[in-house]
Amino acid sequence: MVESSSDNQKNKASPRYITSRALLANCPPKIAEIFHYWNRKRGDRRMPSRSEIAPEDFVSHLPGILLVDVEGLDRNGVGIFRYRVVGTEEVALRGYDPTGKDVREGFFGPSLEDVLECYDYVRREGIFIYDPLEYETPDGRWRNESTIFLPLSEDGDTVSQIMVYSIKRDSKFTF
Repeated sequence: MVESSSDNQKNKASPRYITSRALLANCPPKIAEIFHYWNRKRGDRRMPSRSEIAPEDFVSHLPGILLVDVEGLDRNGVGIFRYRVVGTEEVALRGYDPTGKDVREGFFGPSLEDVLECYDYVRREGIFIYDPLEYETPDGRWRNESTIFLPLSEDGDTVSQIMVYSIKRDSKFTF
C-alpha cells in the first residue's frame, strides 16, 4: 500500500492507495475483471490507449464506468479533469449527470480534495490505483465502495484519460 500526498493540500489526511497486484487478493471480482481487461490491453506498456478499450468487451460493467479527460494543469500544477462518460449507476448515485463537467463541479466522494488527489496521483504517476473506501459524502450520505482508476495514454507516456470503475463494496472485502 502506498500513501500519497500533495503539496497543494493543507491539513488533509492523504488517501491510501493500493498500486500493486495485491489488490487482486481482496477486491471484489468485478474490480478484478476490469483490472485484468486493462492489464491485457496494456501488455508490456505502462498503459493502453483509449482506442484499445472496447466498451462492448465489458458491457455488464458499463453502468459503473467513468471516463475522465485530463485537460492540462491548473496554476497550482494540479490536473484539470473533465467527465467525458458517466455510467448510469454513477448518474443515479449522484442524482444528476455530470457528463461534460469539470470534476471540481461534478465530483462524488468524501471531499473535492480527496477526489482530485486520486485523479492527480494517476495522472502524475501513470499507474493504476485501487481505492477501497468508506466515507461520508459532503451531502451526508454514507458510502462503502471499491474504485479502480486506470490510466490511458495516446502517446504511451502522458496520461490523457482515466477510466474509473466504482462499485458498492460488501463488508467482506475490507482491508
